[in-house]
Amino acid sequence: MDEIHAWAYLNRVIEATHPQIVPLVTEFGPVEVAERIKVRAGLPESLLNTTQARAEIDQSARDLDVAATLGWRLIYPGHPEWPEELLSCFTTLEVRDRADAPPLALWVRGRDLREILSEAVAIVGTRIASSYGTQVAAQFAGQFASAGVSVISGGALGIDAAAHRAALDAGGTTVVVGAGGVGVDYPRAHAELFDRIAGRGALITEYPPGVRPARHRFLTRNRLVAALAQATAIVEAGWRSGARNTAHWAVRLNRPLGAVPGPVTLQTTSGCHDLIRNGEAVLVCSADNVRSLYRTVGTVNEDAQLELLWEQSAVQKLSRNELAVYDSLNSAEPTPVGEVAAQAGLSVALTTHLLLELQVQGLTTRVEGGWLRQT
Repeated sequence: MDEIHAWAYLNRVIEATHPQIVPLVTEFGPVEVAERIKVRAGLPESLLNTTQARAEIDQSARDLDVAATLGWRLIYPGHPEWPEELLSCFTTLEVRDRADAPPLALWVRGRDLREILSEAVAIVGTRIASSYGTQVAAQFAGQFASAGVSVISGGALGIDAAAHRAALDAGGTTVVVGAGGVGVDYPRAHAELFDRIAGRGALITEYPPGVRPARHRFLTRNRLVAALAQATAIVEAGWRSGARNTAHWAVRLNRPLGAVPGPVTLQTTSGCHDLIRNGEAVLVCSADNVRSLYRTVGTVNEDAQLELLWEQSAVQKLSRNELAVYDSLNSAEPTPVGEVAAQAGLSVALTTHLLLELQVQGLTTRVEGGWLRQT
């Protein structure tokens, strides 16, 4: 058995990962560990138990052929595409469960993984998203795409789909981390969307061809969403939800976490509010807020977009004295200069000067009998 067939064999036998097999493969290599599993020797008892049911099933050649036919490839530690730096976050993780380990190998369809993950942010949320949630997800994804940041999500209905589509529509890159095996489109309705994503970004899964999505596989998948992103943004999430599970992983892996506030009357925002209230997540209202969580201080101007959206009106830009003069006028009847000066508490000379300045700005008009405010 050569190395790539050993990786493919281990990928199906182990299913995703196991804390004990990762150090074994690192020390002895995939070929030897695969042989140990087959002969049922030289392994910790828990690993022997985990691999017992599948040890004699070697579909590595078939899995690699099927994957290649469908446009997928297998990557693993030491492969040029392997995101070693991103996955190193698992090294300090306290092992509580068999999912508390980096992936053993990954199946990929699309562009070079290291390239598109050079700067990436996860956007996740509920499948039963509100119009508010989908709008925010699309807004964030579009802003990330415009900034050259890849968008990672799970390919599900609701928030995930809104983020993927918006990133593509903005000409950006997006990545799906799936909970089903190679060739299994889930949900089926997103098959066309996944094809678009593979052309511009990538599809990733830990599972070999034909493996069906299941609840435990979604939970295992969520750790990869958090690990492969520089930060995670929870747009809309219920009190108990997969999105909160992803948030839990981001916290455990020491990845920055942002949560979007929403209407307190929606059940689908209760999870976000709780994350913020408990200090697990930072309140975020834009893509720049999220980027500031992981970028060097000062490299992201978080207020720039808000200044564009909520630019001061001509009246809001006025000085105190100009505003006093402006407020002394009305738009219906002209007010003499002397009366304006008295109401504003300024000299007639200064008042006249300010009225002329306001006229240049299009805020006042001089007519017979005094001055009018322009609204």
